[in-house]
Amino acid sequence: MLQDIERYLACPLCAQALTRHDRSLRCPAGHSFDLAKQGYVSLLAGDAHTGTGDTAEMVAARADFLAAGHYRPIADALAEAAAEAAAEAPADEPDGLVADLGAGTGHYLAHVLDALPDRVGAALDISKYALRRAAKAHPRIGAVVCDAWRPLPLRDASAELMLNVFAPRNGPEIRRVLRPGGTLLLVSPTARHLRELVDALGLLSVDEEKQRRIDEKLGPYLTPAGRREVEFTLRLGAQDVRTVVGMGPSAWHTDPERLGAALARLPDPVEVTASVTLAAYRR
Repeated sequence: MLQDIERYLACPLCAQALTRHDRSLRCPAGHSFDLAKQGYVSLLAGDAHTGTGDTAEMVAARADFLAAGHYRPIADALAEAAAEAAAEAPADEPDGLVADLGAGTGHYLAHVLDALPDRVGAALDISKYALRRAAKAHPRIGAVVCDAWRPLPLRDASAELMLNVFAPRNGPEIRRVLRPGGTLLLVSPTARHLRELVDALGLLSVDEEKQRRIDEKLGPYLTPAGRREVEFTLRLGAQDVRTVVGMGPSAWHTDPERLGAALARLPDPVEVTASVTLAAYRR
């Protein structure tokens, strides 16, 4: 719930602390942000645009696909890595914030919080449709609308752990928000991810150099602390394939008629490779 993370929040306009006043959050400078009845709060600056956020249709597709358990090995690996990082936290800091940048529906953050019973989570995303679901994904999640490319509405050194799963990465802000010694767990697709569908349906592909480019962009701010690949085979029916296409970036670039024709040529079910890198970085 939002009240669990209020002490970590910062005004997006002046970076001062926010406190609750009835159905709003306010800072000492008088900036005020109303709490939505769906359980989230928007801490976007007034000139911010949400056009890049996931649509209601994309969010519904992602919720269905994740609820079916198709990406459970990724969630399990992330929770295991989070527990390992928490075990290495200083003994005088037994609790702390887990901030998920680009949290979407809160699926992965909820899985991590199940493994960390003493932590609370901030689901950060620009899509209000996603955060309506994230606000209900776990009793210890607070959902906040924000822009990943602007200063995040979190106080300096407020997060013990940050998650970033298939989402934008803002190196300077991640460093600012992480405590010294804090960990970023980043999940990104490899070039093999969904390759059978990429080839057959003409979806967006992943660059072979993606991980190197991520390391280069984060290098000035964080130190690599290990990585592993998580790879497994999915058996997807036709509707599952439509769902996985509809929940990702290819949804913006796929013609429904052409997709339907290409789907008709696939076996049902079709075996598809899921392949991601789970990398850890430390401040």
